[in-house]
Amino acid sequence: MMKTKLFALAAIAALGSGSALAQKAGDWQVGAGWLHFAPQDSSEPLTFTAPRAAVVPGSGANVDSSDTLGLSAQYFIDSHWAVEGVLGVPPKFKLQGAGTLGPIGELGEARQWSPTLLAKYYFLEGEAKLRPFVGLGVTYVWYSDVKLTPGLQGALASRVGIPAGRSTTSADLDSSFAPVFNLGAAYQFDQHWGMSFSVSYIPLKTTANLTTSVAGVPVATSESRLKVNPIVPYLAVTYKF
Repeated sequence: MMKTKLFALAAIAALGSGSALAQKAGDWQVGAGWLHFAPQDSSEPLTFTAPRAAVVPGSGANVDSSDTLGLSAQYFIDSHWAVEGVLGVPPKFKLQGAGTLGPIGELGEARQWSPTLLAKYYFLEGEAKLRPFVGLGVTYVWYSDVKLTPGLQGALASRVGIPAGRSTTSADLDSSFAPVFNLGAAYQFDQHWGMSFSVSYIPLKTTANLTTSVAGVPVATSESRLKVNPIVPYLAVTYKF
């Protein structure tokens, strides 16, 4: 009789522990961790649009990878469906010359802002400790702190016949919406703490618009179209409440 009671108590405790681990409707989960951007990039040649149209033959650019702190917040609609917002501390990307621009080396840098909203589906039941998931969402991307190196500014000036040091060139990168494809897995250690790893792919492109000025007066404009298409791993420690 005593053994039966002990077995029943253990079963109740196990059930209680399982339900505590469960991800269910109304749960919130926040996360923080390593967010990595690995561009799968390509570029079109640098093209002058004024004072006359001209392509810089063989020119190109590559975007370096970057790491930053990722932050996320997730709300469970039920035990399978969740909505998650992800934001990284804006990473700094460096642009390197390629082709005929290769000898210049670094062309410039910019910070990328890309808040993301995902709809996620978790497989298995909410009581499972390890749960794979897939997600689909959207991000809005814009750039700040865009800076061009003296090497690129000098090359642009020479292309339009301006003596070195007499001009300045500013740059603007187009902002845009882009879809986000996501998959990964989450592991729950206990009632509150867990870990999540995911990989996202973002088909992303932008156009760099350059304006070369002398004494504040624009004298030439140029542009280059970039496909960034980053693969984005995100490893986070999570807390559920």
